[in-house]
Amino acid sequence: MILGKLKALTVERVKAPGMLGDGGGLYLQITERGVDENDKPIVAKSWLFRFRLHGHTSKTGKPTSREMGLGPFPDVTLEEARGKAMDCRRLCREGVDPIDARNAARARAALEAVQAMTFKHCIKGYIKSHREGWRNSKHAGQWESTLSTYAEPLIGALPVRSIETGHVMKVLEQEVRTGDDKIASLWSAKTETASRLRGRIESVLDWAKVRGYREGENPARWRGHLDQLLPSRAKVQKIQHHAALPYDNLPDFMVALQAQEGVGARALEFAILTAARTGEVIGAQWAEIDLTEKIWIVPATRMKAAKQHRVPLSARALEILEGIDPVAASERQNDVNSFVFPGRKPGEPLSNMAFLMLLRRMDRGDLTAHGFRSSFRDWAAERTSFPNDVAEMALAHTVSGKVEAAYRRGDLFERRRRIMADWATFCVTPKLT
Repeated sequence: MILGKLKALTVERVKAPGMLGDGGGLYLQITERGVDENDKPIVAKSWLFRFRLHGHTSKTGKPTSREMGLGPFPDVTLEEARGKAMDCRRLCREGVDPIDARNAARARAALEAVQAMTFKHCIKGYIKSHREGWRNSKHAGQWESTLSTYAEPLIGALPVRSIETGHVMKVLEQEVRTGDDKIASLWSAKTETASRLRGRIESVLDWAKVRGYREGENPARWRGHLDQLLPSRAKVQKIQHHAALPYDNLPDFMVALQAQEGVGARALEFAILTAARTGEVIGAQWAEIDLTEKIWIVPATRMKAAKQHRVPLSARALEILEGIDPVAASERQNDVNSFVFPGRKPGEPLSNMAFLMLLRRMDRGDLTAHGFRSSFRDWAAERTSFPNDVAEMALAHTVSGKVEAAYRRGDLFERRRRIMADWATFCVTPKLT
């Protein structure tokens, strides 16, 4: 057997399509793949190993020839190809098919990868693959925080293929400290958190199954599975309503609020007048404000329902904006980092704790900023004749059917402009004594 027929320079320069033998079953295959911009042929080169092995025979009983790819040139050099061919010849002498041996090695590597894939690895993989589809980075942070706090310490290091119902139950029934300093299971003490945790574990395990890291039913599935082992949320969850101020007391509260100084006080007043959520207000940017049309357009990316929300601005709401920054919104359109209610650090919005701290300074720690939305809803239902859907849309709640179609045409927006104007008048008009 003559080996080493080819020279490195020949392998480098050869252009003509065909097969060049190096000996011992090793060949360089040259294939034409079209022409370049100068009409010169483009060729691809790759290494092949040809062999005959008893057990692979034709109809006449003679051993058939088989081909095994060893990789492309120049990724695989001449010396490397010779080394691979030598290994293949050794396997053939031992009666082992090199192709079968390579497939078996790949299967072992794939199995080892699956066995090494832990639940923690799958959490990271799931979040990475879904991050771009989530509305904001806060959502990804919530996923990471919940799973790292409650799931990873107990099952994070386990191979994801081995996670069973008992492991999920261990996470959901782990002991935590309650608000009154007692010990209870996570499912009963923090039901909302535990429910979201269960759903996130289920999603990660579904992702792992599709990726081929595990098989079988999802042990975190609720219906027809965990619902047989845990009480429903409705039976164990303590319903907590946002503390709301009775709307009759709101004018007096607004007088006290207007006496407070600072961006936080103006932001809370603006939130009350617009019946907006805290996150929508503190994240408001000047590019969203149209002072001429007296409208605030909150983009879908910052809305809970993922739909753009147009907020009509009352006279008092406009006064707040002009008082905080007299520069017209039309002159701030390109300044995307210009928050209406800026925080202490440049380029950052007001802290989401600002309203809570303000209410505590006002000795109204019994209230929440979100509760003022309830005050508005009660006022609209009991003190006005506006249709229910108008108030719901003012709160950016989802409505459906013909009403939603009308909203898109804009006629209900004018009604909402009137209801918000009436609401502002009510809020800033002191009660008669």
